[in-house]
Amino acid sequence: MSTYSKKQVADLVKGDLDWDTVHLMLSMPKDGDRYKLYMEVLQDNVDYDDKIILAMGPHLNVVERTSDKEIVIKCDCGHDFGDYRKNWKLGALIYVRDNVEKMEQIYPALMAPDTSWQVYREYYCPSCGIQHDVEAPTPWYPVMHDIQPDLKTFFEWLGMPAPAKI
Repeated sequence: MSTYSKKQVADLVKGDLDWDTVHLMLSMPKDGDRYKLYMEVLQDNVDYDDKIILAMGPHLNVVERTSDKEIVIKCDCGHDFGDYRKNWKLGALIYVRDNVEKMEQIYPALMAPDTSWQVYREYYCPSCGIQHDVEAPTPWYPVMHDIQPDLKTFFEWLGMPAPAKI
């Protein structure tokens, strides 16, 4: 039995849950059904049938495609970024703030970082335009691959069977 309702988990995802309940969710041990409820809520928020198995961030998920059982990264809009083991950012639209004019769109004059030392890379879904990530590297630094989840170990830890193609 879950400690929290599906509505509470949905409100948490939307950012509408009261702070006291959020604090309890964060500080108390997780109940066994939390993962299942969270995946149900995420699945309810998308129009595709592919099974969400892990959230990579807001609006970005690791899914098991129903057509071929491949594990891929998908945006909530349905855009498929490809194999979950590869860097999804390489398939995103990338906007680089690499000069004073671009930085002053988000910073007051003279408060922005020096773009010879630091740039901002913004990653957007090519289908719906939602922003998935921002990096603040030095200009020459390669695109960062933030995470490659160990899904086999994750599902062992959950005590659930892992998708077949992991």
